Amino acid sequence: WLSHQPKMVGGCKRFDFSLAAGASSDVWMRSFHARGPPVHRVVLITGRRFSQHTHSHHPFDETPRRDTTARLVAHVRAGDSESGLLLFRRMHRDAAPLDAYSLTPALTACSALPPVGGFPVGRQLHALGVKTGSLSGRVARTALLDMYAKCGPGGERPDDAALVFDEMESADRDAVAWNALLSCLVRHGRAAEAVAKFKSMTTLDGGIEATGFTLATLLKACGSLEARRQGEQVHASLVVAGARDSVVLATALVVFYSDCGLIDRAVRVFDDMGCGKDAAAYGALIDGCVRNGRHGEGFAMLREMQTNASALTTALSACSETWNLQYGKQIHGVAIRRGVMIRSSTVLCNALLDMYAKCGALGSARWVFDRMDEKTVVSWTSMIDAYGRHGRGAEAVRLFGEMEGGGGAAPNAATLLSVLSACGHAGLVEEGRQCWASMEERHGVHPGPEHYACFVDLLGRAGQMEEAWDVWKAGMNGCGSGGLCAAMLNACAACMDVERGVVVAERLLEVEADKPGMYVLVSNFYAKVGMWEKVGELRRVMKHKGLSKQGGSSCL
Repeated sequence: WLSHQPKMVGGCKRFDFSLAAGASSDVWMRSFHARGPPVHRVVLITGRRFSQHTHSHHPFDETPRRDTTARLVAHVRAGDSESGLLLFRRMHRDAAPLDAYSLTPALTACSALPPVGGFPVGRQLHALGVKTGSLSGRVARTALLDMYAKCGPGGERPDDAALVFDEMESADRDAVAWNALLSCLVRHGRAAEAVAKFKSMTTLDGGIEATGFTLATLLKACGSLEARRQGEQVHASLVVAGARDSVVLATALVVFYSDCGLIDRAVRVFDDMGCGKDAAAYGALIDGCVRNGRHGEGFAMLREMQTNASALTTALSACSETWNLQYGKQIHGVAIRRGVMIRSSTVLCNALLDMYAKCGALGSARWVFDRMDEKTVVSWTSMIDAYGRHGRGAEAVRLFGEMEGGGGAAPNAATLLSVLSACGHAGLVEEGRQCWASMEERHGVHPGPEHYACFVDLLGRAGQMEEAWDVWKAGMNGCGSGGLCAAMLNACAACMDVERGVVVAERLLEVEADKPGMYVLVSNFYAKVGMWEKVGELRRVMKHKGLSKQGGSSCL
């Protein structure tokens, strides 16, 4: 499976994770330095690097010719993607020459934005690059790949990213491009495909040396698949390479063994670390202990380390995943005893709120929410979602009204989705309609497939089939998805709307042709309306395609 270990090992020896950023930062750094910028550009970028915005503007204004591209790169490097894109828009409006050096940081800025906001702009930049011929070259194509890997209405766009990758010249597919694609596939839950791509990476085009980032991503994929043998082969390669001193790779091994249920191996890797253990390493082991039911060891580890907000957040996230309220309360107590300023740490407060909400302690979640020094959009969304999930839709809508009335944070796509979901589960049709109408008009949020699906589900539950049908057609024209079709089909089944249901069923099988769950859903609809010939036909198709849905199980 790892017949090209020498190349992997070679990559590990030269890889320094402490200096590594993500694939996207790699992209624009290469593009910037390739130009050999004059001194004023370096001063400008250095000012931005340390977030000294005032100092970075002065050298820019004093240069004989305003180098707008350098300023664009500076904005992106400082993490100010919005300002960078506004500057790019001004460049385009002023008919400034467009090349790969200006397009690349603009694409990187899209990658750093929230997916729903970055994708429409990134797609326009893609079209602009094709029109002007500015996408020729390794760096620009890799930036485009990274944009699709991180953006999209529902998160990443792995199929679009793979298409861009396939269209790249073989010589342009370097380690950065491969890493962007592999990490996208793993984030999207397509771990098996990521492993297959890794095999291609080490065999095609003369073979590409795997970097530390590559191997960390591969270990994550193996953990998701619980592919113990393959992950152990990666571990063996790292031992041969002497990569024990890489804290990030060692942490990735801890996560891998924890995902495979081999917590003793994870502890051994942690104990054998030749490098200084940081908060991420401790957090990975604590998370693994909690998820594998070794709560006592996880709690002891938490006491052993120097407690900080990051470690506590990791431990609380593990409690949220396992619905472990008792252990979550103990972590809350540790934070208080250690003097951690909970109220002033927004990230820690959000983790506490999420833990209490997912464990069913809504009163405690609201207690944390009310005492936060700063409530971000994540805080508001988490609390609204908590009310909705527990059937308290009216309170979710009321809290959303407080947010709109001056909560200090603007609702985003996730917030509005939580409100729609809460309205749907509580039967609040009119409130759901108001939320839907306000999305673009008031909040400037373009509805994605998940919003359409949620609103169709709300209307279907209320028996509003005419309106649901109109919304479904509008959604399929813009950003149709299997989830939207499934919601409409469920509505048709509930209201026994056979004519529309048949249309939706056929469309669903076109959109999700290889998902057995969708075939079962359509088959159940046909059975409910008495179309048994269609049921038999679908079963034959599933058998021919080798599709089968694994049955669920429960313990009573």
